[in-house]
Amino acid sequence: MQSPTLVVMAAGIGSRYGGLKQVDPVGPSGEIVLDYAVYDALAAGFAKVVFVIRRDIEELFREKVGRNVERRAETAYVFQQLDALPPGYAVPAGRTKPWGTAHATLTAAPEVHEPCAVINADDYYGPGSFRVLADHLRAARDSGGVYDWSMVGFRLRNTVTEHGHVARGVCTTGGGGHLATIVERTHIETAGDRIRYTEDGEHWTDIDSESVVSMNMWGFTPSVFAELEARFAAFLAAGAGDPKAEYFLPTVVNQLIQEGKARVKVLPTDEKWYGVTYQEDRPALKAFLASQVAAGRYPQKLWA
Repeated sequence: MQSPTLVVMAAGIGSRYGGLKQVDPVGPSGEIVLDYAVYDALAAGFAKVVFVIRRDIEELFREKVGRNVERRAETAYVFQQLDALPPGYAVPAGRTKPWGTAHATLTAAPEVHEPCAVINADDYYGPGSFRVLADHLRAARDSGGVYDWSMVGFRLRNTVTEHGHVARGVCTTGGGGHLATIVERTHIETAGDRIRYTEDGEHWTDIDSESVVSMNMWGFTPSVFAELEARFAAFLAAGAGDPKAEYFLPTVVNQLIQEGKARVKVLPTDEKWYGVTYQEDRPALKAFLASQVAAGRYPQKLWA
């Protein structure tokens, strides 16, 4: 059995939120949402934390997050950079945002040598989600040329906000509870008692609220890094310099499933997602965390 590593993608620019949403306090003693994710991960048995950040927020991030984690677990920092590209490629004119979740995960490769979880920095996943993922990762082994990966599957109804749209990987499962397909929908929103998505802003399609979706809570063996590196050049070539194109982790996972190179076990959870996608999301998250503290599930001072 092996202790897994937690990889946290924290390099994203919080443009919709209006600031560095990763370090805004939401807990009763000034904790940020990421504090709760790391706390739950360490309680579930993760032994190392790798933060994927930007260099321009390093000092702030270390002060707000790193100093607490460093006292409790092996901690590393890696930097997602726009110019970290394969030979022969350059940053397209006008490109300012990071390359996406697949590139963020690839950035962590030098610090990860064991099965790992990959999560967003600005999402609350719940302790049960980390427990089920850690349990799977401890025994994860690639076999017969097929990767032994996993994904925590949330119910769509538990992952939407009333204050705008969200991006989710909408999943279908096959035999044995393994992921069959995953399609990234970048504009999902509520409409009364319905949930719907659009690709063009004009035409809408309803989605079943019980649909299984990815919240970018993945479990990988180290084999993921070679695949992400090999496919990054193809992504860049296909993008033809598009300054908004993103290298999505679900897209790469889906490709490998269809090629028969990866089996992804879907680990269901009934945990409710909370996030800070928008400023208006913060009051609900703060109220929820206060209720968890009152119920004794978290201490008043998380890192005391």
